[in-house]
Amino acid sequence: MELTWMVIGLIVIMNAIGFFIMGADKKRAKKNLYRISESTLWNVAILGGAIGAAAGMKHYRHKTKHAQFKYGLPLLAVIEAGVFVYIFKLLA
Repeated sequence: MELTWMVIGLIVIMNAIGFFIMGADKKRAKKNLYRISESTLWNVAILGGAIGAAAGMKHYRHKTKHAQFKYGLPLLAVIEAGVFVYIFKLLA
């Protein structure tokens, strides 16, 4: 049971980071400041934050013209959701 809560916490944290990192990069883009690299955005997504990053992309309307983000991030989010469901079934 404790492991389940740790996994849930990790997923929530990574997705919150994914969401807010999109917002931070959008804010930096508007102000012409130093940007968060695309590799950092992808690393956060791959490490469990794809759902949050995809939600942040939609919410902030950021990176929506880049095909790799427009199609790749939602696809990765669906894959991660499936992995999360599978993990929770194993832990239950």
